[in-house]
Amino acid sequence: METGTQHGYPRPQLQRADWTSLNGTWRFCFDEDASLGCPADVKDWPLEITVPFPPEAKASGIGDRGFHKACWYQREFDCKPANDRVILRFGAVDYAARVWVNGQLAVTHEGGHTPFWADITDMLRADGRQTVTVRAEDDPHELTKPRGKQDWQLEPHSIWYPRTTGIWQTVWLERVHTTFIDKIRWTPRVEGFQIGIEARIGGDCTSDDMSLELELKHGNRLLARDRYRVVDGEVDRFVVLSDPGIDDFRNELLWSPERPTLLDATFRLWMGGKMVDEVKSYTALRSAHVLRDRFMLNGRPYVLRMVLDQGYWPDTLLAAPSDDALRKDVELAKAMGFNGVRKHQKIEDPRYLYWADKLGLMVWEEMPSAYRFTRTAIKRIVNEWTEAIDRDYSHPCIIVWVPFNESWGVPELPSVQAHRHAVEALYHLTKTLDQTRAVIGNDGWESSATDIIGIHDYDSNLEHIRQRYGPDIEPEQLFDRRRPGGRVLTLDGYPHQGQPIMLTEFGGIAFQAQAEAGVKKIWGYTAVDDEETFARLYEELMRTVVHTALFSGFCYTQFADTFQEANGLLYADRTPKIPLERIAKVTSQSRTYIPGGV
Repeated sequence: METGTQHGYPRPQLQRADWTSLNGTWRFCFDEDASLGCPADVKDWPLEITVPFPPEAKASGIGDRGFHKACWYQREFDCKPANDRVILRFGAVDYAARVWVNGQLAVTHEGGHTPFWADITDMLRADGRQTVTVRAEDDPHELTKPRGKQDWQLEPHSIWYPRTTGIWQTVWLERVHTTFIDKIRWTPRVEGFQIGIEARIGGDCTSDDMSLELELKHGNRLLARDRYRVVDGEVDRFVVLSDPGIDDFRNELLWSPERPTLLDATFRLWMGGKMVDEVKSYTALRSAHVLRDRFMLNGRPYVLRMVLDQGYWPDTLLAAPSDDALRKDVELAKAMGFNGVRKHQKIEDPRYLYWADKLGLMVWEEMPSAYRFTRTAIKRIVNEWTEAIDRDYSHPCIIVWVPFNESWGVPELPSVQAHRHAVEALYHLTKTLDQTRAVIGNDGWESSATDIIGIHDYDSNLEHIRQRYGPDIEPEQLFDRRRPGGRVLTLDGYPHQGQPIMLTEFGGIAFQAQAEAGVKKIWGYTAVDDEETFARLYEELMRTVVHTALFSGFCYTQFADTFQEANGLLYADRTPKIPLERIAKVTSQSRTYIPGGV
């Protein structure tokens, strides 16, 4: 790979040895009014950009945060045709992409956070010198597309941040046989010590002598070596492992933040006695569901101690600076005593999910919002959310799906049935696509379809928190009378039946030393002026929330400062505002601890 583009293998659960990164220097130009329709229309390439950093990012070499409806990319690469197939893959392009190879249209895709690909074999030139051109259209004023925290104003304001246009995840090539392993999907069943495998074969599947071999290991210990007949391009099987029964022995194979055990897998595709494809993957034995009023991990009640993470960096925006930066973010969350993160308004890079899988950090995955309610907006959300679930289904770190946040894009939930139907439809669609995880239809308030009641409450008055959620409050009173943020917690007719209740946004304490502010005006839900006050208020809030028996989990706002929003536990460069050990001590305290007691 080229210097500065070390982003790791971009699809960690289906890895091939023969791949080439196309990250690095590309030709670039803006298309102000999106008037150019094909590569021949582009007469001049005045700029160069470093992919995968978006043009708004300083690291891209451009750093232009103005309004541009579209932009174009182009580069050459070497790839000689052979007796195989060449696949061109994109991790994510925001928002609508069209891709040409040697002037031929290869693929189109809509959705700024999900991957797509094209078989470009028949478009390759015989001399091996190829040209790829990408057009990315991303109208900065369009509010019916899922855009998350990307601001529609020229300067970021309040809780909205700079836009991300175009390519922002890795672009790469793979060489595969004319018949190849296209998709692997894992479904663990802890109660039976089973792991489900769904494999899909791509390319030419006409051979009736095709089999898929699986080798599954825990470290050096072989757990299974099986071979399955491929029928109609598919394999669907369950691998049954030996269940030791006793928890101590079971825990050696179960995945958790405390013991993130991964099982390594190798798949080999055989045709006529010849191996034609080999891929590496991994999975884990892990269950995540709710039982009555508690979240359950591997069949046991588990308190979620999470932090809200926007997934932005100062110089690269939504794109990660490097694979090391993604690993560091996982390590920092764990070092602060958290066992999970809520990735807020972002479908995160799969490399982050890989490190969360490997190092042991649970993740709530949340759909970036659109902000107008139209048929177009709902169709776009459904399409992109479906692709996101398909991409990330097999990651053991993901424990909860969140289609909507704070009624964004469905602002009239209490009064407009179509808005309520949209949330309920996405909830049920998600449960249909994944029956193994909890789903929160609309996090924060106005719940009508959810497995967990999520509450957003930024009141920094500890007495108010105690009065709202303390032991004297019955759940019925909470839902009928308490309205944090001025919103009802559940919609009329919603049958609350002892579900888990979690404080999924709170805190938001803004503190930033003047010498390191780096922004014209900082923003937060509560502001303090010095480090010790910041630390003390965090500790008091966390003690209050941890010892509130009503809550089966919490999510503190937030992980790191994000542009003008200076309410992170870390500065934007990931430097801690107070010692990590001090944060971790109060974050991870046991509920049996009584402040001031023995």
